[in-house]
Amino acid sequence: MDHSAIAVRYAKAFFSLAKEKNRLKTLKTDIELIANVCENSADFNRLLESPIIGTSKKVKLLTDIFKGRVDGLTLKFISLITRNKREVHIPGICRNFVNLLRKDQNIKSAIITTATEIDSETIKKIIALVETELETKIEISSNINPEIIGGMVLRLDDKQYDASVATQLKKVKQELLETELEI
Repeated sequence: MDHSAIAVRYAKAFFSLAKEKNRLKTLKTDIELIANVCENSADFNRLLESPIIGTSKKVKLLTDIFKGRVDGLTLKFISLITRNKREVHIPGICRNFVNLLRKDQNIKSAIITTATEIDSETIKKIIALVETELETKIEISSNINPEIIGGMVLRLDDKQYDASVATQLKKVKQELLETELEI
């Protein structure tokens, strides 16, 4: 079976259960914690991928790692995945769960890139403006890229609004070159 299909199937099942039990917010927090561990711990990923460590040992280790840190339902879900020998798919399941939640709650992800760090008040204003304009909730992350010189680049889904000084300078340069060619 396709690896992504496995992750999608488990994520859909857990999402449906979370929605049915009215615990989406709690379980989202749990899934984000697990995804963060997957992303930042090479040892954790080796544990998931190890063919040497038996299933019962993996279940015990995962329970020890997350007990008291995640909801009991999440712990049972991780144990089920592991008993079904699908633990290598946990990172993909987490990603798919978060995507399903965002789609269900009409939440879009945005990335704002600026030349220098911007304060939280400015970010709040940008979020409010974009949420009002698009009639959706926005989760925003920020990047710093000194090469844009000033202004900002806002990426939302597959669209990009580029109000950077570097882009404006490129446009001016292009216009000057075109004007020079006409003379």
